[in-house]
Amino acid sequence: ARMALKIRRRARLRRKEVGDLVGRLAEEFGMVLPLDDVPIDEAEAGPHRLLLRGEEPIALVVGEAIAPTVRGLLAFPATKRAVTVDMGAVRFIYNGADVMAPGITEADPAIRAEEIVWVRDEKNQRPLAVGRAIMDGPTMAREEKGKAIETLHHVGDEIWRLAEEET
Repeated sequence: ARMALKIRRRARLRRKEVGDLVGRLAEEFGMVLPLDDVPIDEAEAGPHRLLLRGEEPIALVVGEAIAPTVRGLLAFPATKRAVTVDMGAVRFIYNGADVMAPGITEADPAIRAEEIVWVRDEKNQRPLAVGRAIMDGPTMAREEKGKAIETLHHVGDEIWRLAEEET
C-alpha cells in the first residue's frame, strides 16, 4: 500500500487571508466560495501545502499560485481556465500522466502558459485534474502534438485520497 499523506502543521487562516483566497479563486477560476463560518486552515501534507475548508482539501499552494483541488472543483464549480479532454485521454490522466495536446478538444482561450488550469472530460464535464499550462489555451486546443499541461494533482492521487482518510 502507498503511504497515506498525513496532515502536519495546521494553522487557521485569518479572516483577511480567507477573503484574499476566496477572491483569488473567484477571479482566477470563477469559483464561488461562501464566506461562512467553516474555518479554512493552511496545512502541510507530505510535500504539499494545502488549504482545507473544514476537513476538505479545497486548494493547493504551488509557489505563488493557488490551484483548486479536484474536490474543491466538485464542491465549488469553476467557470474559467477549463481544458476539456476526449474520453481517450481520461485513463492516462487518472494515472497521473501529463496532458498531451492531441487529447484536448477545447480550452479556455484566455489561458496563458504557466497558469494553473483544470481539466475535465468531454462527456460528463467532470473535473479530473489540475495542472500548469505549458501552452496557451488557443495553442493547446489546436496543436496535434506535444505536452500541453503538467499535471500537479488528479482524481485518485494522495491529495484526493486524503479527504477519505481523514473521516
